[in-house]
Amino acid sequence: MAQSLGWVKRYFKAFCKGFFVAVPVAVTFLDRVACVARVEGASMQPSLNPGGSQSSDVVLLNHWKVRNFEVQRGDIVSLVSPKNPEQKIIKRVIALEGDIVRDGKLQGI
Repeated sequence: MAQSLGWVKRYFKAFCKGFFVAVPVAVTFLDRVACVARVEGASMQPSLNPGGSQSSDVVLLNHWKVRNFEVQRGDIVSLVSPKNPEQKIIKRVIALEGDIVRDGKLQGI
């Protein structure tokens, strides 16, 4: 009986050490470096959700590129919806600062 309690105690102690190291590291990573997001809907087809509205894709969002203003045409970005601040939307960058967009088409490239 004493041996089985010793095993449980060692296991619990190792679990707590791992937990208290892994959780802060994971939270910091997801907040500062990258996070995982689910993409639903047909607006990003065929790149994302090629199966239609019944499926959803999972993407890894890189926080560093946006913080360093390294966004380029064709990149996919996530932002807060202007219509519903509780919702995040995913869009593809078609123009950069100084570009002119008319009727959904980039002018002057």
